[in-house]
Amino acid sequence: MKKKLLLPVLLSSALLAGSIPVNVFAKPADSANDHHQQALKEWNENASVPLFVKERSATKFSSSSPSNALNYLKKNQDKTGIKNPDKNLKLKNVQKDELGMTHVRFKQAVNGVTVEGAEVTVHYNEKHEVVSVNGRVNQAIADDAVDSSVSLSNDAAIKEALSAVSAPKELTYTPTSELVVYPFEGKNHTAYKVNVNFMGEEPGNWFVFVDAKTGHVIDKYNGIMHAEENKTQKGFGKGVHGDHRELHITRVKEEASGTKFALADYSHENLGGILTYDAKNDGNSSNDTLYVGNSAAFIGDYDRAAVDAHYNSEKVYDYFLNEHGRNSLDGEGMAINSYVHYGSNYNNAFWNGRFMTYGDGDGEFFIPLSAGLDVAAHEMTHGVISHTANLAYRNQSGALNESFADVFGVLVDDEDWEMGEDIMAPSAKADGVTRLRSLSDPNSVVVSNPQRAAYGSGVYPDHMDEFYNMPINVDNGGVHVNSSITNHAAYLIGQELGREKLGKIYYRALTVYLTSNSDFSDARQAIVQSAIDLYGEGSVEEAAVHAGFVAVGIN
Repeated sequence: MKKKLLLPVLLSSALLAGSIPVNVFAKPADSANDHHQQALKEWNENASVPLFVKERSATKFSSSSPSNALNYLKKNQDKTGIKNPDKNLKLKNVQKDELGMTHVRFKQAVNGVTVEGAEVTVHYNEKHEVVSVNGRVNQAIADDAVDSSVSLSNDAAIKEALSAVSAPKELTYTPTSELVVYPFEGKNHTAYKVNVNFMGEEPGNWFVFVDAKTGHVIDKYNGIMHAEENKTQKGFGKGVHGDHRELHITRVKEEASGTKFALADYSHENLGGILTYDAKNDGNSSNDTLYVGNSAAFIGDYDRAAVDAHYNSEKVYDYFLNEHGRNSLDGEGMAINSYVHYGSNYNNAFWNGRFMTYGDGDGEFFIPLSAGLDVAAHEMTHGVISHTANLAYRNQSGALNESFADVFGVLVDDEDWEMGEDIMAPSAKADGVTRLRSLSDPNSVVVSNPQRAAYGSGVYPDHMDEFYNMPINVDNGGVHVNSSITNHAAYLIGQELGREKLGKIYYRALTVYLTSNSDFSDARQAIVQSAIDLYGEGSVEEAAVHAGFVAVGIN
């Protein structure tokens, strides 16, 4: 028997064989003063000179294991320059790729303390043969004793790092800290590597190295903002549905891995940026990072949700700017931040008061929710609402909150008057669930949540005669269901006046007249007055607004 799909709650304001050679460092010279600068230059240059080892005759093992990788490195110390690998290397991770290759990654360590930027990877083919080794190893540390003791506490290091980058009080994540050996300017420092992440007009993903003995800041860099002079450029990607997307991206420089490309758009004047982050499906927000790729082409399967979120965010930004002269969600150029790959099989998307978040769906009800331009517009409109009328998210004011988000959703994604048609999974479609809500024909969509459906006819209402009288503990008093009544009024008005005029009238009502506790009747008055303001008393536009609300029974 075919399983009946129960559609989850959605769209609430609470609504993802080249190598770098092994590096061999010369020991810093203890020379006379007249040779000091030359010695320092050699040390620094050696600190980033790679050496690549590729086997012409691959060494075969019984398995592609870390222990066999260490055995290979021990037998080939002359080739790699890595001395005592079993002592000086510790396993970081093991990865197997789509080609069947296995990559065993090690970190260099001294007395258990990781050497910053020093890693080596042993690559096996599908036959368990070592075919190449690459990475960076600080051989000077292996020859030189390093004092890994500390005098400074972890908390003191974080405090020093926050001060060093002038971090605001409100951080995106709790700062993290790791004890490392940090080669810098001719000396191997034992230091705390502190990561400080914050948003604002100048977003920061700072890495600050604080000397673990003296408390002095040795070095710092911004992992987001280390861009070239013309930092935003064109890139492209492939969306969830396979659409080719042109993107604005930023070239960034990462300390350990060189030039990469981030889904960070700084091309818009007086805007803090359009930034897309990777929540990594792990439920740990401290691991969230700016979405970064190795090239300007974001075409991998994992990239698709991020590509659509980034592309759609710019589309929505452009709509509000070009149609309504609004610079971002707050009207003052706030950064537009989106997070993809949120949770595990998460069937929702939401605006949390500061940014948009998209789940990947479970593949049964939904595909990644960032695939829908109307979904992105809905979520970002919640941001506009929170900075304007700030409609309270309960009962009729909450239904208006949802309705305005839907209305601007279909104004931005103007192919139809449906919500969510691009995020439904094949199983949902096979069961007849092809969209979330319909502004043109609300009654054609079943209220799949049985708790909500019990308070009405079982379909989305298009008239006040079908209003769902829900308690506050069910859908906040019907915010998702009753919103379809005012949705339908907007559709009828739009049919008479066109989308452009509908948008102008509704935007004015939202930003000028509505207040946090406005109900449906207040909305009619506000929207009528907006039509009068824009097009005159007695105009066809005023008449169309009256007619739309009369048709759905709102006085």
